[in-house]
This record gives sequence, C-alpha cells and structure tokens, in this order.
Amino acid sequence: MNDLVVGIDIGTTKICTIVAEVRTDDIFVVGVGLEPARGMKKGVVSDIHQLSNAIAASVHKAEKTSGYQIERAFISVAGNHIASINSRGAVGLVGNRGVRADDLDKAIEEARAIAIPHNREVLHVIPRSYAIDGQNNVRSPIGMHGFRLEVEVHIITAASTSVANLEQAVQAAGVYPDRFILNPLASGDAVLTEQEREMGVALIDIGGGTTDLAIFIEGTVWHSGVIAVGGDMVTNDITHLMHVPFDVAETVKVEHGHALEKEVSPLETFLVQPFGEGIPIEFKRQDLAMAIEARMSELLELIQAEIKRSGYDGLLRAGMVITGGCAQLPGLRDLAQHTLGIPVRIAKPERLTGMADALRSPAYSTSVGLLRLGLQMDAVSGGAAAANGHAGNNARLSGFLTGLFRRLLPDDRDG
Repeated sequence: MNDLVVGIDIGTTKICTIVAEVRTDDIFVVGVGLEPARGMKKGVVSDIHQLSNAIAASVHKAEKTSGYQIERAFISVAGNHIASINSRGAVGLVGNRGVRADDLDKAIEEARAIAIPHNREVLHVIPRSYAIDGQNNVRSPIGMHGFRLEVEVHIITAASTSVANLEQAVQAAGVYPDRFILNPLASGDAVLTEQEREMGVALIDIGGGTTDLAIFIEGTVWHSGVIAVGGDMVTNDITHLMHVPFDVAETVKVEHGHALEKEVSPLETFLVQPFGEGIPIEFKRQDLAMAIEARMSELLELIQAEIKRSGYDGLLRAGMVITGGCAQLPGLRDLAQHTLGIPVRIAKPERLTGMADALRSPAYSTSVGLLRLGLQMDAVSGGAAAANGHAGNNARLSGFLTGLFRRLLPDDRDG
C-alpha cells in the first residue's frame, strides 16, 4: 500500500480520483472515482460545501473500487488566477570549486526572491537554464568548476485565497492535500514525449471551464498560462441555439458535434427535446457544426495570442499537443492546424494498466499526470511529506524534476 499514489483532479466539469501504482513502464490503476463537479466555476471554487461533497463522493468511489483508505493526495489546480514570471538568480562559488547541490538551492532561492503581491503565493519554481562564468545553456552544472553560478527560473504563482478555498474543500472531504500541481504540468507529464519537450511544443489542455497552456522548450517549462474559457462555452452556445438544458446540450455536443462545418453532410440530422415542446425537434448537424467551429476558432485565436505573448511562438518546432475533454471533438485537430499553421496532434494518457478503461481518454490527462509527477516529487524530496506526515506549510511544495522538475523547494507561505 505504501507504493500507491493518489491524485485528485478537480475540474469545472468533473472530479476524478485515481489510486494507482506508478511503475517504470506503466501506471497500474487499482481504483477510480468519477463524479460530476459541483461548486466549481472556471477552475475556481464557487461553493465550498458543494465542492467538498463532490470530492468526498469521488474519493468514496475510489476507495470502494481500490479497497484502500484515502487520507492524502496530490491535487490539481487551475483557474485564471494563475500567473507566471521568469526570474534570474546568482551565487558566488568560493575557490573555483565544483558546483554542489546546495549551490543550486542558493541560486534558485535568489531567483525566487522576487516581490509578489501579499495575496499571491508561489506554486512552482522551475529552472530553465544555468550559466557558469558566462557560459550559458548549462543543463546540469553539478561538479562543474567556476566562480559564479547563475540560474533562470520560471515561477508560477496563484491567488492565495483560491488555493486556500480549494485546500479547505479537500480537507472538508477528509483528505489531506500533499501538494498542489498546476494542470498543464500534470497533463504534459502524461502525454508529451521527450522529443517534443526538447524540440519545443505547446501543451494545450482544453477542459470544461478553462484552457490550460504550457510551453516546453529544451526539456523544461518556459511559459505557462490559463485562459478562462473552455468546452462549456460551446455547450452554452448549444443551449441558446436549440433551447435545451445544459446537460442535453452537452450530450448533443458529444454525440453530434464537429469542429469543421465543411466536413459534415447537409443531409445529416438528429432529434432533440427543447423546452416546452411536446415532441422532439429535428436539427441539422451542419448547423451545429457551424456554431461549434465559430466558437472553437475564437478559442484557438485566444491560444495563439497567448503563445505570441510569451514570445516563444517561433520556437515550437514540434508544434502543439492538444488534450483535455474538449480535445475529443471531431475535426478539432484539422481546425487547429489550419488556424495556427503548425503541426497538431491530439493526445491521451498511454501505458495504463489495471482498472484503466475509463481513463484512456484526453479528458483524463491531468488526472493521470498527477500520479507520476507527484511520485517523482516524493522521490526527490525523500517522500518526507507523505511518509512523515508533515503538516501545514511543508505540505505545499514547489518543485521541478529532471527535464521538468530537478529539485524540490519548500513553499515559504505563512499561515
């Protein structure tokens, strides 16, 4: 049981709790709990009581299927309160000696010592590159000789109140959050290849309420962001177009939706039951596709603007990888490729075994990614938070491993 990892992906649309053993070649799933989300809006808590009940229901289902009592878990976090900034730090190396691990720590702490508003906190500190005595683009400086070590880091911050509300909801469900992990980092860990990370790729996770973005270049994260719109925007359009309840519109989107109007035959129709009608009404699938294509084009333009804002749009040789629930929309890949002019692939979690049938979908990339990323964080930190039951601030860790996170730093958040 000590080798099992628990991740809880708390989204706007769904809550997914997974209990699994992360192995070298696969993830062996022993328990899954899926529950519709309540009390979340655009990745932010809107009703703690409702959210806590939904989390508890998801956790209970995972406990029932796994036979394992869940007490702690890694928790996903998203929302338009997420922000990022790049920073630099430097430290002197006395006596021209080889760089040691504590030198990296000091340099990163220097880079982290930036002024952030009192109402924000650091989630992750991710090194982008090192330099020794002016020699740039050093990947692993340990053991290298020099007088001055510099590091450039990517710092991801979140609104303290948003994280605190999420933490309260999780704890009210009877689970202790070991740490919070940004959605696109988890998704990227689940679906990106090492070659894509090296060559330069934009990871796009389109969920119900938010679209999460992370740009990976030279094996690590160079930019991250959250756009406060997602697949629910399309569903809302369908409710207006067809005068149907939200859940019916969601079913219509999943069963009949397409992101390219020209790919749908004008002869295709389907039946829906609008408000106030005694009998179902016939709709053209092409009309539905026209509405969906317009909205998805808008979202892709927002994604393109965010990538351009990062300044790294010319470095994405591997193009874009799209995942998340909305990635399952037929025609999205072709629409994205045409709109953005770069290679695009749709990705889902791979190498899943055990009770994993329900998870082999782009909708569960974050859920699955939490497991491996969380376990790697534990390995780097010696598993202290999970094994020793550290409470309070020690549980919220910011970290980075090989290629993504190389060392784990405790969060200095007070209270």
